[in-house]
Amino acid sequence: MKNKLRKPTAAFSVINCICYDQRVQKIAKVVSDLGCDVTIIGRRKGDCCKRDMVPFRTFRFRMLFHKGFLFYKFFNVRLFFYLLFHDYDILVANDLDTLLPNYLISRLKHKILVYDSHEYFTGLPELEGRESVKRIWKAIERRIFPHLKYVMTVSNSIALQYEKEYGMRPVTVMNCSRSSKDLKAFSREDIGIRPGDLLLILQGGGINIDKGGEELIEAMKITEGTSLIIAGSGDVVGKLKKKAADMDLTDRVKFFDIMPWDELMRFTKTADVGLCLEKDTNINYRFSLPNKLFDYISAGIPVIAGNLQEVPVIIRKYDFGLIIPEITPETLRDAINRLKKNPDLLNKLKKNAVKPFDDLSWEKESEKVREFYERVIIKNRPYDERPAINGQ
Repeated sequence: MKNKLRKPTAAFSVINCICYDQRVQKIAKVVSDLGCDVTIIGRRKGDCCKRDMVPFRTFRFRMLFHKGFLFYKFFNVRLFFYLLFHDYDILVANDLDTLLPNYLISRLKHKILVYDSHEYFTGLPELEGRESVKRIWKAIERRIFPHLKYVMTVSNSIALQYEKEYGMRPVTVMNCSRSSKDLKAFSREDIGIRPGDLLLILQGGGINIDKGGEELIEAMKITEGTSLIIAGSGDVVGKLKKKAADMDLTDRVKFFDIMPWDELMRFTKTADVGLCLEKDTNINYRFSLPNKLFDYISAGIPVIAGNLQEVPVIIRKYDFGLIIPEITPETLRDAINRLKKNPDLLNKLKKNAVKPFDDLSWEKESEKVREFYERVIIKNRPYDERPAINGQ
């Protein structure tokens, strides 16, 4: 007689704020729909963590430190002991900064390990010039990666880089956005935008160094008839606010704090043009497919972007934006003015901007996640413990 079927359990570990990590939540939903009992483990970061915004069981660590070596050490030690004393069938490490404890526990307790690399971590700009720190992270990656069986990442360029280094190519699952067709854009009057302005938006949870924010503020100073929304969080947001105030741009540059995705998309759908301004200063940005690109695609708005490796391929394929050769105030001014002064071009790009979503939606991309985790779940369990797929 076969054992009674039970739900397999999966623990997703993430060092970012759980509340706003859309990739983790979207993939957790797919895994849950496959019949797994999901827990997301992270840290307590802000008031959002008190509002129970995440539709899964969560566990958040209270942190004594919030950045630097002690933060990462403390988080990883807490995560190791939490996983040691709690039993999960599948351990999902999101990014390199959660991989080590998950790997150690998977070996000690003979659990399934999945690694989801949201970026090329050892190429982050925050590690540039910090060679000792970079060597530590690279040593962890080199020690563990060759032993991994289930790996996914966010772009083909990152997948190819890992294949070049370790001989194993991860599955590429782009961080495409969900449909926003049922979300209504804010009126410009509601958010204080001047009538008739070309409205730009720079949004997301990683408005950090080398992502063009400083050059964008300077470009706003040398353009007319334009307004800008900066919506989200990041290391340079405070600096950008000060720069906008110093340049007397507060009537044209509006800042909004990080917010739930549905609300963010209402701002995005209000804009005429979205901005992807990562600079080619590091391998991570060069290979990236920023989340905001897919939010702009979901909103159906044209894009101005830098000439990196992945983003221009998508923009050129569907012809829904402008590629600038480098991120400077002058190149941004020229691109903005080109759209401002050429309504026919802007209208053409707006018309084309609704096309990519047919191919680049989470509703379609999530099928890759489903296939990936079906292999993980079914092939690693005895026959009499296999979970039901879609209730069957």
